Amino acid sequence: MEMDPPPPSGSWSIYTRPEITQKYEILERVGSGAYSDVYRGRRLSDSLTVALKEIHDYQSAFREIEALQMLQNSPNVVVLHEYFWRDDDDAVLVLEFLRTDLASVIREAKRNWGGRISIGEIKRWMVQILHGVDACHRYSIVHRDLKPSNMLVSADGVLKLADFGQARILIEHGSVGVNDDRRTHEQDTPNQASTFQRNDAIYETNDIYRESPRNQEGSIVGMKESFRELDELKAKNLVNEIDKEMGIYDGDASCLATCSTSDIEDDPFKSSYSYEVEGGGGDRRDPLTSCVGTRWFRAPELLYGSTDYGPEIDLWSLGCIFAELFSLEPLFPGTSDIDQLSRIFNVLGNLDEELWPDCLKLPDYKSISFGKTENPSGLEACLPDRSPDEILIIKKLVCFDPANRATAMELLHDKYLNEEPLPVPISELRVPSASCGQDEYSPCGWYDYKGMDSDSDFEDFGPVNVATTDTGFSIQFL
Repeated sequence: MEMDPPPPSGSWSIYTRPEITQKYEILERVGSGAYSDVYRGRRLSDSLTVALKEIHDYQSAFREIEALQMLQNSPNVVVLHEYFWRDDDDAVLVLEFLRTDLASVIREAKRNWGGRISIGEIKRWMVQILHGVDACHRYSIVHRDLKPSNMLVSADGVLKLADFGQARILIEHGSVGVNDDRRTHEQDTPNQASTFQRNDAIYETNDIYRESPRNQEGSIVGMKESFRELDELKAKNLVNEIDKEMGIYDGDASCLATCSTSDIEDDPFKSSYSYEVEGGGGDRRDPLTSCVGTRWFRAPELLYGSTDYGPEIDLWSLGCIFAELFSLEPLFPGTSDIDQLSRIFNVLGNLDEELWPDCLKLPDYKSISFGKTENPSGLEACLPDRSPDEILIIKKLVCFDPANRATAMELLHDKYLNEEPLPVPISELRVPSASCGQDEYSPCGWYDYKGMDSDSDFEDFGPVNVATTDTGFSIQFL
């Protein structure tokens, strides 16, 4: 395939930056979005194929680099080889190139594998996902946009989390991570290991040595030092792009262009969300935004406007992803944020203080209400022909109270993943040859998953009652 000619727009700087072109041959653009573009490239020193991700948004670039640096030794997170960033230009991340993703695995299974992924394969995909998410949460990194198309897959079956443009580091690096009272890798003891029988099949992973990401001068990048000056330099320009009245940056999802070729051109998971205006410290006390992630995988507390949440929102997303591996269909395919909540309630029943007492604290809980769901279908109806143990795995994640969601480490020790049939070896996973199952770099994607941006559209939803209150208004969906 011929190389794309250099675009005329000055904002597409990757072709004109000698510090990049002296080290990499830019072969073609394989993904494009409002805030980033991805190119397939070749490293001139050793002919390694890489992905060059040019990010046009400062906050997204900052977050992705910081998170990937912290996770550089995690085998189930995409590798950041190095990055280029000047104070007058876009950041360009040099990432390992992985040409397919879990979305393509699901699509291929639905079309060509008899409409089913074997239990052993599902368990291996689960194990790899859980290792990646556990690594994030042990560093107090919340990904905030977990979905199948952000889980890239190598030709030999290794799954890696990608697209950290929406990620947040909740507490300082080195502090204890998610749910301090729960088990982590470091807390394993021989006695615990005998309780949770460690099966080598569960813990199979790639022994990959990763060099620390380096900048163009070749020095090892220190997170705090390397970003503090950039933060100060960009702050003045960023203020001009901020809606002074709302105090938020109106961005679009960086997931429009990851290393995956399934997100090309017309991204079906395009999500409109708002970046928080914040310092680079990543302190948990900083305000968060509820408008993150992709609707079908968004936790109900986010749909109700929560700005005080943690890694548990990723765990809800995992439940939706695992359910899709079982059924090859999305669990809650909402057409709007309100419809998303309605679909969740139709399955799980209404959210109330009996199920989760703290739901009363959600910003929009008292403003938006739904008629009583008399006979919720339950997850069993969404996953016909699946075993009780498989249903139970989803129930441990897809539950209203965030504190009741099982952590990634807890699930790695779960009986389901440690009993027959065991996870297959990574080498036995079926992997599509490319994201589309067509020409290797043809534009493709989940075209039936369009229009998943955050919204409050009430059209075509049915009758509603709107009433004024002391603090504003309330909406009841009948």
